[in-house]
Amino acid sequence: MNVWNKSALSRRTFIRGTGASLALPWLEAMRPAKVSAATQAQPPRRLVFVYVPNGVIMKDWAPAGEGRDFALSETLQPLAAFKNDILVVSGLSHRNAEALGDGPGDHARASATYLTGVHPRKSATDLRVGISVDQLAAKHIGNATRLPSLELSCDRGQLAGSCDSGYSCAYQNAFSWRSESTPLPAEVNPRFVFERLFGAAGSSQQGTQRLQRDQSLLDFVGQDAKRLAGTLGSTDKGKLDEYLTSVRAVEQQIQHSLSRPPAKAPKDAKRPAQEPSNFEDHLRHMSDLLVLALQTDSTRIATLVFGRELSNRTFPWLGAHSGHHDTSHHQNNAEKIATLSRIDKFHVERLAYLLNRLKETPEAEGSLLDHCLLVYGSGLSDGNRHLHTQLPTIVAGRGGGSLDPGRHLQVPEGTPMCNLWVSLLQRMGVNASQFGDSTGTLSGLQVAAA
Repeated sequence: MNVWNKSALSRRTFIRGTGASLALPWLEAMRPAKVSAATQAQPPRRLVFVYVPNGVIMKDWAPAGEGRDFALSETLQPLAAFKNDILVVSGLSHRNAEALGDGPGDHARASATYLTGVHPRKSATDLRVGISVDQLAAKHIGNATRLPSLELSCDRGQLAGSCDSGYSCAYQNAFSWRSESTPLPAEVNPRFVFERLFGAAGSSQQGTQRLQRDQSLLDFVGQDAKRLAGTLGSTDKGKLDEYLTSVRAVEQQIQHSLSRPPAKAPKDAKRPAQEPSNFEDHLRHMSDLLVLALQTDSTRIATLVFGRELSNRTFPWLGAHSGHHDTSHHQNNAEKIATLSRIDKFHVERLAYLLNRLKETPEAEGSLLDHCLLVYGSGLSDGNRHLHTQLPTIVAGRGGGSLDPGRHLQVPEGTPMCNLWVSLLQRMGVNASQFGDSTGTLSGLQVAAA
């Protein structure tokens, strides 16, 4: 197929209105003029990290078999529809999250080391760890988008003071690090994320007031959207309409959930402050906003923290009335282990929701998921023993053809997690041969054609 657009629509085109602007998804009209199918510009690759705290129950996580002939474990069953879109990696470790003479503080080290590969300095004030892999990628490619990176979380946590055994709270509660001493706070409120993504032409105060009045962003950009639609072909008109509908749906969901009262927790349960009060809604909103951010090329680098380390969130709808962290120290109690497995499976269900949203979002000849490199994992394997070996890791997507999913990849035990980070950086176009404590790249991410 040949494409003959005399004047291709810019990938950075916005539709605008008073106090609001809205980026666009990938459209056929964005293809360069006079290019053949073989040389058509491909959508950009995206790099996403999703984190869960306090480790997992590994006996229920680990799949059976290797290569393509593997069976999903009980915890990973929610990913059955995406088995060919994921690469389960076993054997990766973060040695620098070990004590190395610093004594207790494994949760702070798990979080601080996860994306940096560096052992954090044990101090409440003198922060030293390392730039995180997402921010290194953002330094190289972040100038191609309006937002160099996007940091999201569903769990609040302070960055100042001492938290885990003398480590700064920043180590435990920050996930991304702009430099060795500069943590990046994540946004917890989905309403503010929405305004950051789509309220660029107006102030955050304007955006908040608009949502409080139940006004839609589409009310402000509607005229420009109609004008653009008049210049598009039928396929692009359909894509534009679907996109605008999804934007409005996210708005309505946020407004609805923020107005709902919190569920009544058991008397002995302690729930951390969060927005909105329903955790499932919170995860869904953040996933939807992440997809919109990638779809509109507002950013190509993102992190999403389901929960911070040491999180003691309760999951009463799963029968988990005690805090997550407290339960993770199960001391081989069968009932607590079963409860933790239910929490692990719930988190994987939320991952499945995110993957489904990415996969159902068309882009070029495939889906948004096809152009993603999405890592899901934790900085601990066994939370009871604070192990930083055999870390649970899933890499989803195809990275624009640079990743061969649908397999269980078993690497030698003790392989640095940073070997994976180097491989992902290279796939994102970053000229990196070393990162953190890497010893090379991670082999096996692609399989040679037979």
